[in-house]
Amino acid sequence: MVSNFDSVQDLIEKASKCSIPIYEVVLEEQAIDMGKSKEELYNDMARNLEIMEQSIEKGIKPYVKSQSGLSGGDAYKLQSAFEMGITIGGSMLDKALIKALAISEANACMERIVAAPTAGSCGIIPAVILTIMEEKNISRDKAVMGLFTAGGIGMVIAKRASVSGAQGGCQAECGSASAMAAAALVEMMEGTPEMAGHACAIALKNVLGLVCDPVAGLVEVPCIKRNAMGAANALVSADLALAGIKSIIPVDEVIDAMKSVGNLMMPALKETAEAGLAATPTACKLTKHIFS
Repeated sequence: MVSNFDSVQDLIEKASKCSIPIYEVVLEEQAIDMGKSKEELYNDMARNLEIMEQSIEKGIKPYVKSQSGLSGGDAYKLQSAFEMGITIGGSMLDKALIKALAISEANACMERIVAAPTAGSCGIIPAVILTIMEEKNISRDKAVMGLFTAGGIGMVIAKRASVSGAQGGCQAECGSASAMAAAALVEMMEGTPEMAGHACAIALKNVLGLVCDPVAGLVEVPCIKRNAMGAANALVSADLALAGIKSIIPVDEVIDAMKSVGNLMMPALKETAEAGLAATPTACKLTKHIFS
């Protein structure tokens, strides 16, 4: 995707002026920029949704295990606990968490995923979009269009700041995915473009300063569980925005703040595995064992 928009506010204003959702603006602009029909782009995005579903199926198996041995099987454990009625999150939240873990574990096991916006944050957007689609009986078409909303928000974040953990910390990776997902959820639930912007801002504000500290330099610990956190954050942020709660700080200023925070982070906290959780005694022992 290529972005013609310098700000989320640009997206909101154009959508509001034309009385259409953000996803319609994104789809129209992308069709022009890429020289494709809207139908072609829609079909491409629908295929992405299918791959997301397939990733869940692969990641939720009990025997899933990454080559490092650091991850695998947690989605199955949570699914089993949910089915036994011993979880406390409720159907909506628990199912989103299960999907987020499953896709992230599929990624760690080298299965096919959709990097939206990155491989390390690949579980967040599909987890919430597919869960809302199922739990709220929303049409598949609306779910596909939600991915265009997420994509439009993500393009602006990438343009103004970053979606890379190595550049901006995990706030830029799982944080951006969570913000993209929150905006998509709002539009799937018939919220306004302005509400989608507030959901994006709230989600990003919730994770400002989150560092990227992968154990052994692998996208497994703590990345997979942060995908579950990101999915929950997206649901919370969307709910707040749909209720009419606004971010006091405008969404684009929040994105700029994230960039500023990322620039202030020392390199050791940005995917180098030199600090944070990656530097704990247990992590160091695991790293030595994995690469011995």
